[in-house]
Amino acid sequence: MFSKEEAALLRKEFWTSFGKSFPRKWLLYNTKIKGFSFKFAADRKKAMVCLDIEHPEDIANELLFDQMVSLKALLEAEIPEIIFNDSYELESRKLIHRIYVPFEGQFSIHNKNTWRDCYEFFVETMPKFELFFYEYEDFIKQAT
Repeated sequence: MFSKEEAALLRKEFWTSFGKSFPRKWLLYNTKIKGFSFKFAADRKKAMVCLDIEHPEDIANELLFDQMVSLKALLEAEIPEIIFNDSYELESRKLIHRIYVPFEGQFSIHNKNTWRDCYEFFVETMPKFELFFYEYEDFIKQAT
């Protein structure tokens, strides 16, 4: 078991190592749509590439998610393993809309032997999300 400090250092090392191993400018928060962002997520048990919809206005939040649901078949054609969750609970207990692809391999941020496969998953999966976004960006923005 790791202390809080050791766990925090491992998380920092994980993300620093990822950035150094795969230097690239990712889209992430630069979608120019409020509350609509791409994320890499990793913790003790799982890793995933996510599209989080958490607009501060409830109506806009629902409209953005509905817009993505309308594109679901197209997104599934590009990324068959994608999951749509209209009430994903974050560690903070906050509920958001999350569209994500889970890493299916063995992973723990506390086990450095699992990092490389996770990094490769991130680098393979996020560009698919980004390309899809760029293709349908104008349509998605119509929701707000």
